[in-house]
Amino acid sequence: MDAKLFFMAILIPSLLAACPESSVAGEPMKSIQLPPPQTDGGRPLMQVLKDRHSTREYSTQKLSDQEMSNLLWAAFGINRPDKGGRTAPSARNSQEIDIYIARADGLYLYDAKNNQLKPVLAEDIRAATGMQPFVKEAPIDLIYVADFTKTSGSEEDKILYSAADTGFIAENVYLFCSSEGLAVVVRGSVDRMALAKTMKLRNEQKIILSQTVGYPKK
Repeated sequence: MDAKLFFMAILIPSLLAACPESSVAGEPMKSIQLPPPQTDGGRPLMQVLKDRHSTREYSTQKLSDQEMSNLLWAAFGINRPDKGGRTAPSARNSQEIDIYIARADGLYLYDAKNNQLKPVLAEDIRAATGMQPFVKEAPIDLIYVADFTKTSGSEEDKILYSAADTGFIAENVYLFCSSEGLAVVVRGSVDRMALAKTMKLRNEQKIILSQTVGYPKK
């Protein structure tokens, strides 16, 4: 065998094995820079509360980058840049809840500081985010993951606080969707062990809830 061909036969498989999954099949995933959130719109709060409800039938229509930016900022974005304050409270200001976004084009992590979607997996895992059939049809499924390395206290405290903090974020999403005419439902029916394995989470990361967002099915 030619020396050059022999070298390539040895080297190329090694390089492919070292590449992340998202860069082997098709184009590499890239961070998505979201546009600045629009914070001067929306309907009056009392009307939004009046219309808030859960929906379990979704259109496949995608959300725009602007809608994604507005949604995620409302959920847990930074509203006080000088202090790093967020739109939802967190116990002891731990900010331990990470928002993962499952879409048809892959799994992303919301980077609130830079207003970006960071690539995690180049595969559609929406069906794995819940046990209801609609989760794989809606454009996005939010997955709330608590990172216990960011918190202190007993295991009981960590579980209690992270559950409460997730509730604050999920309600922000409900109110935003009510204001914008989007469909939404928060879900506890999740195979957390299987989903954590799919997402390649660390042992210190715990899935709390999922939440589906999209347009109502007509």
